[in-house]
Amino acid sequence: MFAYYVDLALRSLKRNKVLTALMVLAIAVGIGASMTTLTVLHVLSGDPLPGKSSLLYYPQIDPQDARGMMPGTLPPEQLTLIDGMNLLRAKRADRQALMFGGAVPIQPASSTVDPFYVEARFTTADFFAMFDAPFLYGHGWTGADDEAHARDVVITRQLNDKLFNGADSVGRTLRIGDSTFRIVGVLDTWRPNPHFYDLNTGTYNYYEQVFLPLQTALDQHFAHNGSNDCWGNGTGGAGDIYPSATCVWLQFWVELDSPAKAAAYKQFLIHYSEEQKALGRFVRAPNVRLDNLMQWLNYNGVVPDDVRLQAWLAFGFLLVCLLNTVGLMLAKFLRRSGELSVRRALGASRRALFAQLLTESGVVGLAGGIGGLLLAMLGLWMVQHRSVDYASLAHLDPEMLLVTFALAIGASLLAGVFPAWRACSVSPALLIKSN
Repeated sequence: MFAYYVDLALRSLKRNKVLTALMVLAIAVGIGASMTTLTVLHVLSGDPLPGKSSLLYYPQIDPQDARGMMPGTLPPEQLTLIDGMNLLRAKRADRQALMFGGAVPIQPASSTVDPFYVEARFTTADFFAMFDAPFLYGHGWTGADDEAHARDVVITRQLNDKLFNGADSVGRTLRIGDSTFRIVGVLDTWRPNPHFYDLNTGTYNYYEQVFLPLQTALDQHFAHNGSNDCWGNGTGGAGDIYPSATCVWLQFWVELDSPAKAAAYKQFLIHYSEEQKALGRFVRAPNVRLDNLMQWLNYNGVVPDDVRLQAWLAFGFLLVCLLNTVGLMLAKFLRRSGELSVRRALGASRRALFAQLLTESGVVGLAGGIGGLLLAMLGLWMVQHRSVDYASLAHLDPEMLLVTFALAIGASLLAGVFPAWRACSVSPALLIKSN
């Protein structure tokens, strides 16, 4: 029966080509606009670590002085070096990683490659296991290497291709600045978007090519990139290279595999704050937060407001297109009242006619979905050529492809309900008699 309805729908659409074209165009334009913005919103608000994001937490404590203290003040988004090291050494989580971002000079062994700078991440041993960083060769360094200030380094596949032509470089040396480091691992392609573990250095399309032990980087005085927030007389610390003890500038993540452990860890942060206050370092009452990864991204408003606004506007435009489609379908279906009345007189039920007309609406939606898909691809191509950091991420994945057709067909069926009901409500006896 469905195939018969589809055949009738195609015949009807061919008879009224202008109306059909207008309906398909209205749906295509609305779907194209809404799917362009929805796809951008989808890729920007996605989970960078599916399956694990609920286990990763970002602790926040408040070591600031009393100036500007107000009820409800949120704790700083980063940690001081002292607090970061204290929390790291406490080892109260299943895994923990303290880190900051920077840039380092690479001195290639080959004379054919000039020295160059790359983005770097200075962190601790658990970083790779916590964030499921994939290794192409080798592995990360160990906690013992952290304690020993080992000159180990993990590089990315891109840097390995550039320096070693893609060969397994584990065990070879890499000169960074004036020092020589031993390569212990090569990461496979890994570019989490957003750059969730440090939103200060970059939110989208930002990645590091070198990973070094934190203590080693501090010893080497490698440059710090990113923001810092100071209070009191906070100026340069550690030989005026890094922010002082009254500045927050490091990121700290913990992995906790159960809600009970998360609750216990938050209690630990409160106790730590009380302890530091008793020692005279903290002056404020315990002010802590412990967001998981997705909560942390939401807290920082990672998705730009203009992207959300554009999505709402696009769906408003789709609604206008659907209202126009309703009008066109109403005119088309009522024009066929005579045909429908004859079918009713020959025994067709009202339900069967309603199903037939909705099938016709669905066919219009399918055609509109194809047109909308082409327009969405054009819209995403235009987004990719904008000067925004998320431009390269704007692409249509299989999930959004299915959403495009589901939305197009669903919207057209919804738009066809009233015109179909109205056309089926006409009394066949009166219409046949009048004709």
